[in-house]
Amino acid sequence: MTRKQLSSSMKIISSLVSDLYVIDVDIALNELCKDDEKFEQLILGKEFHISLGRPVPIKVHQIDSIVAMLRQRLQFQRRYWMEFNKWEAFVNDELTRSFLSLEVTGGGLLEITRQICIVDEIYRLHGLPEFYKNPRPHISLAWALGDVSNLLKPAAEELNKLRNRASPSGRHVFTCKFSGIECRIGKKSYTICKLAD
Repeated sequence: MTRKQLSSSMKIISSLVSDLYVIDVDIALNELCKDDEKFEQLILGKEFHISLGRPVPIKVHQIDSIVAMLRQRLQFQRRYWMEFNKWEAFVNDELTRSFLSLEVTGGGLLEITRQICIVDEIYRLHGLPEFYKNPRPHISLAWALGDVSNLLKPAAEELNKLRNRASPSGRHVFTCKFSGIECRIGKKSYTICKLAD
């Protein structure tokens, strides 16, 4: 699926679930769908990210150690393709936000899982909580306030059915290349590894 097809899916989802907002820009998805140029710029022109660890409170004296260990263990990554094969709904631990996401269940899953294990190990060494027991790497595309999984799950299932009808071979929904790892602590971002294009 191309980014254009991804935008088509996002427009379908906005008709199925109201009160969704675009990740990172916090603009209502149904409002954004009315302006094709802005929609394509904000949905298709963005970089996506996959979390390798859960958000945790880090003490100031831990920052340098965590960043140094992440760089040491994750600096030599190879480029790989990530295949996002499944629409899914997720809810944060506090039940304050729900997310419509694309999950990696094919290509790239092994590499991402290895990266998560390394981050978990570094978290453990610093007394921080690890990622989820069974990680499900994904990119979140839209969010809503509260737990609206009762609305998002059927909508995600509908998108999966539409994809399966359009591509019975079960091809992926979307692909992109792994390009690097960043660590965000507070408002600061640390480059852990960056692959040239």
